[in-house]
Amino acid sequence: MAEHRIILFRGMNTGGVRAPVAEQRAMAAEMGLGNPRTLVASGNLVVESDAPTTDLEGAVEQAMEARFGLKIAAMVRTPEQWRALMKTNPFPDEAKADPSRLLMMVMKDGIAEGAVEALRGFAVDGEKVEAAGCALWLWHPEGIGQSKMADKAQPRLTGMGTARNWNTVRKLAEMTEAGDR
Repeated sequence: MAEHRIILFRGMNTGGVRAPVAEQRAMAAEMGLGNPRTLVASGNLVVESDAPTTDLEGAVEQAMEARFGLKIAAMVRTPEQWRALMKTNPFPDEAKADPSRLLMMVMKDGIAEGAVEALRGFAVDGEKVEAAGCALWLWHPEGIGQSKMADKAQPRLTGMGTARNWNTVRKLAEMTEAGDR
């Protein structure tokens, strides 16, 4: 029986990178991935597959380029990997207080050396950043809209990754538990 896989696309529906969610689900089905489901229009896809995560990352990236003409990074995690990441949250009080302002940045190949220290140099108004569980955790108490730290959290500084707020992180976990939500 196939297991769930959480697929995150970096930069989906930002800066002109567009792939309609219905088309993402259709692409996944055409790839033979079971029960494709999306969560909001920002690059979150849950499927069923037995493929190893790194193999699935490559296959999904190739399919995105073939179908949409997009060279876009995909990060794939099993539900067990996802829950393990969630448990490393260094900001549980902040997550409870305002989950939309806590971001978990899932990294493709690890965190770049010096990323945490560099991001801390841009932090203002109580912003915080920590590395835990192969993810960067960013707290933006005033929101990310005007945050210089959020703006600088780009691959050239952090390594390749994509961030989701704590609400989305929890909903993706729920999708892997509920099956057909």
